[in-house]
Amino acid sequence: MGIAETYTRGRRFAIERPFALVLAVIAVALLGDLLLGIVTGQTQFADIGTLVWDGLMRGLVIGLAGIGLSMTYSILNFANFSHGDYITAGAFSGWATTYLIAGLGRADVGALLLVGAGGSVYGGTLDIGMLSTPLAVVAGIIVAGGSTIALSLAVDRTVFRPIRSEDGVTLLITSIGIAFALRYVMQFVFGSAVRGTTAQPPSLGLYLIDGTVFINAHDITLLIVASGLMLGVHLLLQRTKLGKAMRAMADNQDLALITGIPTERVVRATWVIGGGLTGVAGYMFILWKGTLGFNDGWLLLLLIFAAVILGGIGSIYGAITGGLVIGLTASMSVLWIPSAFARAAAFVVMIVILLVKPSGLFSGRATA
Repeated sequence: MGIAETYTRGRRFAIERPFALVLAVIAVALLGDLLLGIVTGQTQFADIGTLVWDGLMRGLVIGLAGIGLSMTYSILNFANFSHGDYITAGAFSGWATTYLIAGLGRADVGALLLVGAGGSVYGGTLDIGMLSTPLAVVAGIIVAGGSTIALSLAVDRTVFRPIRSEDGVTLLITSIGIAFALRYVMQFVFGSAVRGTTAQPPSLGLYLIDGTVFINAHDITLLIVASGLMLGVHLLLQRTKLGKAMRAMADNQDLALITGIPTERVVRATWVIGGGLTGVAGYMFILWKGTLGFNDGWLLLLLIFAAVILGGIGSIYGAITGGLVIGLTASMSVLWIPSAFARAAAFVVMIVILLVKPSGLFSGRATA
């Protein structure tokens, strides 16, 4: 009787949720292949540990930047395609500050403010790093967040606010125009060359059965900053009047307006919080990977959108979780496919999970 009932349940599950069954089969096949690689010695535990750590770092950046995008969508009701260029703008402003403080008196001020455009000065030469120049790095983080807040508020006041009553498509297309404008202004000012920004940071080796996983000071900095800001957003949403107002507005904007919630103040707070997190995410992304280019944010934007959609559009916690899933997938996928296809693998996983759970991992719960 028990066997027959189990068979019936399994058959019903396969019929009602075929995509979940396919996902389970694929997961088992990949896990089996991974275990086979470990047994045969083709894959080492240290390699897996390195990829997991890399995916966690990548996921923290994506999740942190995804919070601002998710808040914009849930409260302002449009997908902001200029979000990626806010990331780049925050990165450039923060790193200009870091270069200036670290290199003052050692290089031309103009070259420092342009973050070494044209190879005029290098981050390695200035020995920039969290441990070697902590004041410069902390100042860069603060300026990156503050400048992106100022940029997002300025764009909202001059561009988005006058057309806020228009439909989402109008706002979306406008945000694409802003994205292109910002990107090519940054290319014109800072140049199109990708430049190194940091010296090699000291690292700690953790022995893992058959090898060593290296964790450097910039990894730890990213982990602490991102985790702290995410916790701060959680506390703000759950413990403050502003957070409750933001959640109410995300649920029903018209009702929030009727009940006396200052919607314009909430919109302004959304840009402040989202912009600050986005700028910091941009700076930390460059600190972690060690290079800076004018289209870094644009390249990261697709992964951020994937994370936000995967987690459930409008959910802050969904954006964070989705970011970690996308980051880990992009890193771990190189165990099975060439690294050139890692980004594609992240989108494939997003599509497969959405086929199983169309509303996202957090079922589209708004804001929180």
